[in-house]
Amino acid sequence: MSSSSSPASPARYSQPCFAPLLPAPPSSTHQDIKESISNKIADNKTATVGCREVPESAYGSNSEEAREKHQQRGRPGSLWAHGIAAVSPRFAASGKDKPLESSLPLLPLHTKHSEHRPRWLRTPTRSCCLLYSVVAFLTMLGIFQFLSLACGIVISFFPDEIDRVADHWRQPQSADPSDITRWPTDISRDVFPVSCHSHNDYWRRVPLYSALEAGCTGVEADVWLFDDDLFVGHTRSALTPSRTLRNMYIDPLLSILRRQNPITHFHPDIDQPRNGVFDTDPSQTLILLIDFKTEGEETWDYVYAQLTPLRESGYLTYYNGSDVINGPITVVGTGNAPFNKIAASTTYRDIFFDAPLDQVVENVDRIETQERLEERADNAGVGLLGDSNGDIEPDIFNTTNSYYASVSFKKAVGIPWMLRLTDRQVQTIRSQIRAAHRQGLKVRYWGTPSWPRSLRNHVWRVLAREGVDLLNVDDLVSATKKEWTPSIFDWWQ
Repeated sequence: MSSSSSPASPARYSQPCFAPLLPAPPSSTHQDIKESISNKIADNKTATVGCREVPESAYGSNSEEAREKHQQRGRPGSLWAHGIAAVSPRFAASGKDKPLESSLPLLPLHTKHSEHRPRWLRTPTRSCCLLYSVVAFLTMLGIFQFLSLACGIVISFFPDEIDRVADHWRQPQSADPSDITRWPTDISRDVFPVSCHSHNDYWRRVPLYSALEAGCTGVEADVWLFDDDLFVGHTRSALTPSRTLRNMYIDPLLSILRRQNPITHFHPDIDQPRNGVFDTDPSQTLILLIDFKTEGEETWDYVYAQLTPLRESGYLTYYNGSDVINGPITVVGTGNAPFNKIAASTTYRDIFFDAPLDQVVENVDRIETQERLEERADNAGVGLLGDSNGDIEPDIFNTTNSYYASVSFKKAVGIPWMLRLTDRQVQTIRSQIRAAHRQGLKVRYWGTPSWPRSLRNHVWRVLAREGVDLLNVDDLVSATKKEWTPSIFDWWQ
């Protein structure tokens, strides 16, 4: 070995603590240093080497075994080792495979970073890959859901096609004789009536007109009596001075029907019966369902009075004492509407009742039971049995005083917990519809499920199949465009 690699003097180990640690001398000189240190340091004392206090157990007679125990306790390495490990992870990893030549515990074989690193980070496993895949899938799913919600929020700020087209219902176009694309009754051109009821129609962006543009044959208005006028709204807090029954429904219907029944050179007289609101089917009546929210007896007088313009123009369906004469508008009272007021006159009625479907079914069942008892009594040769419930006539609700037979879907049928109607629920619907039809009434279920959409469509399909007369809907587009047609989920029905 050259002179430049002569044994290091003891002065090298007395350098300040912040001095960098020089490479270890050759192994031949290590023994000399160890002997020198062991001769100068007393037993049971600690020596300071490389800014570290090295206990006697680290350089005693069993130095190799003591150094291994010292390293297993995880004592921190030298400043030089920490610096190299922080800058280059390869250095820390290489220390596991190549033992240091120096016999002194200046540089630990395992850095603190490598000792405390989780096992699953050092060696990727199958479970780790599976976890990453699940996290990535859920992240992508969350991104798609966020984009869907964002698009829905953006679209909600813009009117749909029905709301844009409905403007021509309110704004009559100028009659230009040279315009061959227009005619007097074209207000509802290309609109075909659909058996649906616009539930809470006053909530639409364009009340009445949105339902007519979609083709719905029924609209609904909740009326409140205040200050000798009828205001429209779902609750008292939603009422405004301008939203009245006259402004929102009666006057617009008068305007539409006058356009549908014009007096021209080619048509000098008004048709009998009058044309309805739909040009594609002039005989189709429009049901105006008026929900009495305030006291029935008092509200009745104001409703009856405000219908006078429609009545005098011959636009209302009415009962003349023997027959029901259909008109462009059929008014039906529900909520707190007094049935005794509706049935009071036996010669003329133009407001009909929304009969409770559950009671109609009970009445029909009572009639069938009575007929069976009478037949049994005839066969037995005894007198006819009288009606034990004489206070309630079994045929009290019929076409002369009622139009609808309605009931809450949840109350009459129940909740489809399995996202489909059970056989028993379908049988209940079938029996109720048949009972109402035997009385000549139109069946309507309100409060049908609206979510999830697959359940809503399933309920609509079952109701239409069983013969319900009008679907009570909130989504006009889906109901009128038949977006609830059968799917693979109902293949077994």
